[in-house]
Amino acid sequence: MYVFLDWFFTILHLIIIGFNLLGWIWRKTRKLHFACVLLTAGSWLILGIWFGLGYCPITDWQWQIKEKLGATNLPNSFIKYFVDNVTGGDVSSIFVDIATASCFISALCLSVYLNFIKKK
Repeated sequence: MYVFLDWFFTILHLIIIGFNLLGWIWRKTRKLHFACVLLTAGSWLILGIWFGLGYCPITDWQWQIKEKLGATNLPNSFIKYFVDNVTGGDVSSIFVDIATASCFISALCLSVYLNFIKKK
């Protein structure tokens, strides 16, 4: 069951990350995209007040599953974990955090622009 949940959370993470980065592209998903990036920002910043900047409950739940599967020394970020696994290396967490924040802010700005400024 834990292996299934680990896969489930990995797929859920990748869907949310992909949608946060690209959901602004399609006119029909722009409002949902804006809501999704607001929820993500709220998690990172508002829940981050209590749990640490960048807090993600999905990562928290997945790390609990991974620990039950025997994983140790998990990073704070799913993206760092995933990048390390894909590259086989140990990418700097600072680099991953800056790249994540930059891409997220870009997608948020595009969402604001397309939803509120450039209305057709």
